[in-house]
Amino acid sequence: MAAMSSPENAPYQVLARKYRPQRFEDLIGQAAMVRTLQNAFRSGRIAHAYVLTGVRGVGKTTTARILARALNYVGPNGEDAGPTVDMTAEGRHCRAIAESRHPDVLEMDAASRTGVADIRELIEGVRYAPTSARYKVYIIDEVHMLSTAAFNALLKTLEEPPPHVKFVFATTEIRKVPVTVLSRCQRFDLRRVDPEALADHLGAIAAKEKIAIDRESLSMIARAAEGSVRDALSLLDQAIVQGAGAADAGTIRDMIGLADRGKIWLLLEAVMSGDAKSALETFAAQYEAGADPSIVIRDLLEVVHLLTRVKVAGAEAAAHGPAGESDAARARDLAAKLPINALTRAWSLLMKGLAETREAPDALQAGEMALMRLAYAADLPTPDEALRLLKNGGAEASARPASRPQPASRGGAQRAEAVAEQPVAAFDVRTEPAKPASPQLKSFPEVAALAGAKRDARLKVELESYVRPIAFAEGRIDMSLDERAPKDLAGRLTLRLKEWTGKPWIVAIAAEGGAPTLRDARTAEVMAHPFVKAAFEVFPDAEICAIREIADQNPSAPEQFDPDDAGASDA
Repeated sequence: MAAMSSPENAPYQVLARKYRPQRFEDLIGQAAMVRTLQNAFRSGRIAHAYVLTGVRGVGKTTTARILARALNYVGPNGEDAGPTVDMTAEGRHCRAIAESRHPDVLEMDAASRTGVADIRELIEGVRYAPTSARYKVYIIDEVHMLSTAAFNALLKTLEEPPPHVKFVFATTEIRKVPVTVLSRCQRFDLRRVDPEALADHLGAIAAKEKIAIDRESLSMIARAAEGSVRDALSLLDQAIVQGAGAADAGTIRDMIGLADRGKIWLLLEAVMSGDAKSALETFAAQYEAGADPSIVIRDLLEVVHLLTRVKVAGAEAAAHGPAGESDAARARDLAAKLPINALTRAWSLLMKGLAETREAPDALQAGEMALMRLAYAADLPTPDEALRLLKNGGAEASARPASRPQPASRGGAQRAEAVAEQPVAAFDVRTEPAKPASPQLKSFPEVAALAGAKRDARLKVELESYVRPIAFAEGRIDMSLDERAPKDLAGRLTLRLKEWTGKPWIVAIAAEGGAPTLRDARTAEVMAHPFVKAAFEVFPDAEICAIREIADQNPSAPEQFDPDDAGASDA
């Protein structure tokens, strides 16, 4: 007589299957969906078709099976109160449905059975009543993989199914499901599980399995899983195997290719202080230790986001980072040293660097370039600082470096400080009069400024962009025109000047000659400024799309615009 198998010699079951949720209460992070289903079941408003969508591993197929159990729930002693989400005890059909062997709950993988013939076979069985359960439930996984013909074949049955049939669809690509199908289903979006909640879940499972693992390790696994419970359990399984029954932070870091969390903070401090050399050394050390460059950049983004939240929401937000209290003290300290504009700029540069690192043929090189860009950008003033410098001629430049963490030595900072000492008031070239009743015009720039004061933005831009002044006197302007100038420019200028000054004017057009246009002169002035030259040294591929006057304090001032590049970003 063969001996019965014992738990000791039973085959190993992976954690993702062993701890698969069996009831709605077991689902983590899906409270909104559970609440909606509870209300629907209690009121008897049960839909005939459901579609579950979400990222891989978030629990779509598991939820579909739980939903099938709820629709067909009959108590262990045969008590039948109808469909319910309150399955406190294992019912008559529960185990068979959970193990995918119930004759009235049919599962179909649309990834392998995509054709119309497969759907027709399914539809043929719809007309037959269930053998033992209350409803026939058809679960179609990865439903977006069905062909167009298969969807069309399903539509009529989906719209008017027999009363004993329910459909549950699951998909990771909801946008690929036809609207005609979605409109006939009740939709539930299964959310990514929050890293903190996922770490708590992993900790509870580790305790049941008697596995020693600290909170930092659990947080690393939860972050790497990106909201997927199945991925998190698979990683925990792998960590336990590699750690010979235990799991520590070093093992998990090597396994996933993560960077040392403490080194991430050092790396961010280095780049935000402009110390590119130290940043590259730290980054190289992490790479040699097995960290993936794209994951390092992603971790930097995570920390920048945490610091920005601390700046906006206050010091109490520091404890809500992915690593919890272990990051809190450093987050509060560094957030106090960095302005919000520097953090938002760092986010933008790191997002660009992350995309490049993932696509580049050499991820290490792309990561280094991203860090160098960020390090040298740290030496440049933020937009609000630049405006203050422009208005005050560099008087406030000495206050800027104190807002960022400073290393003992950095060449980039010396360059930036040298530039900041240069007067930059040359940018403020406004000559616009304050709307005089009878203006006295003494130069061509005053004519263009008067057009702006009179809110004729089109004429102002045309005068600045297309007119090359030759001579100017009260009542007469001699000039040549750019080939792009409108043919009626001279005539409109003559009429406007008479209207605005109350005097007749002569506008004489020469075939050639004249000084540069106001726009060209201003561009040359800007390009020659040390501040701009320094910016182009850091960003050699940059372009000046448009030049704007320093914003007027008068909110009713006319908006400036560029005739050649309307909508371009300011330089």
